[in-house]
Amino acid sequence: MVFEELYKTYWERIFRLCMGYVNDYTLAQDMAQETFIAVWKHLPNFRNESNVGTWVYKIATNNCLRQLENQKRLRTTELPVNLPEEKIINIEPQIQLLYKFIAELQEIDRIIISLELEEIKQSEIAEIVGLSQSNIRVKIHRIKEQLNKKFKEHGK
Repeated sequence: MVFEELYKTYWERIFRLCMGYVNDYTLAQDMAQETFIAVWKHLPNFRNESNVGTWVYKIATNNCLRQLENQKRLRTTELPVNLPEEKIINIEPQIQLLYKFIAELQEIDRIIISLELEEIKQSEIAEIVGLSQSNIRVKIHRIKEQLNKKFKEHGK
C-alpha cells in the first residue's frame, strides 16, 4: 500500500485514538503525526505478516504508551500566567466529554476502547494489545459500563 493511501485512510482514526489517550487536541495531533512519520520510515520493511491497519494501530499505540511514560517522568509546573483555553471547534461537546472520560481510564483500557470506537475487530485489538480475544470482550463490556456510569454521574 502506498503511504498516501495509508495516511488518507488512517489519519482521522489514529488522531481519535491519540485523543483517547491524552485528551489534548494539539498533543494528539503531534502523536498522530509521529505515528505517520514512523509508518513512512518503516513502510518499506512492512512484511505483510498482519493487516496493515493493525500494524499502523500498533505503531500508534506504542507511540501513545511512550508519550504517557514520558509524561509520568517529566515534572509538570503551572504556567506563570493564565492563558485563555483554546476552544476546539471541530469536536462536539458530547464527544469532548467522552474523550475526557476515556482519558481518565487506565492505560490499557484507553487503548482498548479507542480501538473499539474505531470499529477495529476484537481479534485485531487482541493482537495489538497482546491479550486474548475473550479477555478483550470482557474488558470492553466493563469499560462501557464505566463510561456509562461516568455519563450518568455527569448528568448526561
